[in-house]
Amino acid sequence: MSMRCPTCGTIYGDEAKFCTRDGTRVLPHGAASAAPPPPLGSADAPTSSTSSTTPRAMTPPVGVQKQFNPATLAGQVLEGRYKILKKLGEGGMSYVYLGEDIATREQYAIKVLSPQLVKDNNAMARLRREAALGMRLEHPNVCHIVRLGETEDGVTYVVMPYVQGEILSDRNNRKGPLPLAETIPFVQQIAAGLQVAHELKIIHRDLKPENIMVCKNPDGSEKAVVMDFGLAKERKAGGELEKLTATGIILGTPEFMSPEQLRGKPLDPRTDVYSLTLMTYEMLTGKLPFEGKNQQEMMIARLRNEPISIRSRRSDIPEAVEEVLYKGMARNADDRYATTVEFAKELTAAAGGGGEGGILSRLMGR
Repeated sequence: MSMRCPTCGTIYGDEAKFCTRDGTRVLPHGAASAAPPPPLGSADAPTSSTSSTTPRAMTPPVGVQKQFNPATLAGQVLEGRYKILKKLGEGGMSYVYLGEDIATREQYAIKVLSPQLVKDNNAMARLRREAALGMRLEHPNVCHIVRLGETEDGVTYVVMPYVQGEILSDRNNRKGPLPLAETIPFVQQIAAGLQVAHELKIIHRDLKPENIMVCKNPDGSEKAVVMDFGLAKERKAGGELEKLTATGIILGTPEFMSPEQLRGKPLDPRTDVYSLTLMTYEMLTGKLPFEGKNQQEMMIARLRNEPISIRSRRSDIPEAVEEVLYKGMARNADDRYATTVEFAKELTAAAGGGGEGGILSRLMGR
């Protein structure tokens, strides 16, 4: 039996679950079409860290009423294709496993979503759409999504290439503040990967050192790979921060969120520019540019205070680099660089490198 996307009409085989174009759940060919889901994250509708608009109710995923324990899936085979080998890690809303395609023996990282997230229709609508877009991401500095799957007993999972390396946050902790010459290539690579995503109207929204993997190239050089596109987690805002959001729900990691994310405003690529700038500052100093007694105070400081001068913490940083960082983390998005690539180019020039035909142009394939 063939399957058909009720939105665009594309025909798929009987194993298909979602349309690879827009993430809509496919139906048996000939079934009545449903109204398409709201275009979350599209170019025509602003992507927001919070939304006061409730998307159209979606049919719950098949089998979510059944109980399963996503923490104990080792040894199981998902949909007759992916064998779960071992658990690699876990977070508040998902578990990450090492899996293997039983036909090709190729290994993948498989992120299994928690039942709590699967039951959230709004979160699943966003995930399906962004996973479909994420499947189109092809860049050496991006870990793209291979497949979004769903089993009959309620296991919803995302298949991604198994990227081996060291998480940037662990590397920062191990090595301490990095030299400027070592930081610049990472920023260039991350910026290039983000730019390709932004051209597809995908905003990361949860850019942080924990979502960057540092890998070895065959020649021994290092490269940064951006992880977790389309998989930003929802978090409850608390206390004073909840007063700053429309619904009390925030997307992203608070330490690296832009002011517009904290306020629940519409987002565009400049929110990733802000987060990348904070990451750059932290790579160079080992600290964030805003201080507070706790996480909440640090978030509020980003809305009210100016960032701490990087030269007060590292006198060897050129003044031109400090100016680039100030602009990259401007409180008002209109005062920032428009793209991550522009930020990386200006940072490279301020550090005394770059130019026509430089590394950033090569990374962008231009």
